[in-house]
This record gives sequence, structure tokens and C-alpha cells, in this order.
Amino acid sequence: MNARRRRAILETTQVVLILASCAVMLVPILWIFLAAFKNHVDVYQLKLAFTPTLDNFAAVFDSPYNLGEKLANSTLVALTTVLIAIPAATLAAYSFSRFRLRGETILLVMILATQFVPAVVIILPFFVMFRDLGLLDTRTGLVLVNLALVMPFAIWMIKGFIDGIPVETEEAALVDGSTRLQVVVRIALPMAAPGILTAAVFCFIIAWNEFLFALILTGRDAVTLPVGLALFKAEEGDLWNLLSAAGIIIMLPMFVLALTIRRYFVQGMTMGAVR
Repeated sequence: MNARRRRAILETTQVVLILASCAVMLVPILWIFLAAFKNHVDVYQLKLAFTPTLDNFAAVFDSPYNLGEKLANSTLVALTTVLIAIPAATLAAYSFSRFRLRGETILLVMILATQFVPAVVIILPFFVMFRDLGLLDTRTGLVLVNLALVMPFAIWMIKGFIDGIPVETEEAALVDGSTRLQVVVRIALPMAAPGILTAAVFCFIIAWNEFLFALILTGRDAVTLPVGLALFKAEEGDLWNLLSAAGIIIMLPMFVLALTIRRYFVQGMTMGAVR
């Protein structure tokens, strides 16, 4: 077998594997998208030709599902989490990157170690603490939980981006008379902006999709979208048409966000990978 034939076989195999991987990822999304526009009868039939309807999207916002309230809860909790976590994580990451702190290595390892603790282990202490503080079934409680989840991740991620910024650039500004705060605002933050934006996107996704804590710590007033999906049941079983419509609503912000910041996202990921 000559080299040209081996190369052709290798390229064909790569194409087949890529197409198979795309099918595994995209076929379920296509099924959900089609099911969202089917009625309760058509959703159980594997056919592409059907009469589309928008009744499912209207039904999920009506009683007893009231998806609008859950959409508001998820949006407010996720945005508040990002608005608090990213500035705090950026300052912490800059401190770890630029200053030599006593016990720095131990602190970083402790921050990283929190990511390896299973959620089911810490959910009971959170429940007892929030019960005593009156934070059960509140958006404030969910924001605090999400901050605990995303802050360690954001600190480590942003620190990697700031480490990639040349120290000489900041030292030159300090020699010219700039204060440390001016250096952070005018030099470090603009240069690390793609990485910070990348961390913000990941934090938003984590907070938006969080399920276990929202399931245990909420009951009525602060229920989020992922927990709300469990409501789409009836005597005849799961209401897949309504579940699919709600799933589209949950996924739509992620698609819009990904399309909006894809250029900065790739730039941020490559920036954090280069030293």
C-alpha cells in the first residue's frame, strides 16, 4: 500500500469519525427542536413531516408550569453570580499572579481542592445553614451557593490569563509614575479582557445549568429553569413536547451567547494556553 493510498484512507477515516461525532452531538438537539413544535401525539412518532405548532411554548408559560417565573429566577441568579464573581475573582487572581503571598501555594491548592468535593457532600451543610439564616427558597441563597461553586474555577482560570501578560509592561508603567490601581485598570484588565470574558461565560453557564442545589434549596419562590423541567409530568407520563419547548428556552441563551462572543472566547482560551 503506497503512501498516497494510506493518506486517503486516513483522511476518509477522520471525516467519518468527525461526522459520527457531530451526529452524536447534534441529533439529540435536532430531536428536541422538532419535538418542541409537535403536538402530544406526533412527538411519539419518528417522522419529519408534521404540522408545526407554537402551542407548546405558550403552554409552558401558563399555569401550572409558569416557566416565566423560573426564567426570571435563573436569569437573575446567573447574572448576579457573574457580576459578583468575576470582579472578585479577577482581583484575587491578579494578587496571586503578581504578589508573593505567605502561604500562596497552600491557598491555591485549597482553592483548587474545593472543586473536587462532590456536591452531595456539602449540600446538607448548606441546607442547615440556609435554614437557620432564613435563606431557603431565596435567590440570595442560590447566588451564594453559585459563588461558592464558580469562584475557585474563575480564580484559577483568570490567573492563568494574567500570568501570560508580560510583567515588564506593568513595571514600565509603574516607573512612569502610575499607581498599582491604574496599572490594573489601564493595562492588566484590557490585556486580560478575552480571558476574563471566557471565565465569565463559563461562570454563567455553570450558574445557569446548576440543578442539584437549586432542587434541594428551593421549593416554590426561587425555582430555576433546570428544576422546573421536572414539573412537565402528567398521568400519561412525561410531556415530551412541553419538555422540548422548555429545553429550547433553556438552550437558547447559551447559543446566542456562544455566537456573540465566539471570537473573544477562542482568543481567551488560546491566551490562557500560551506562556
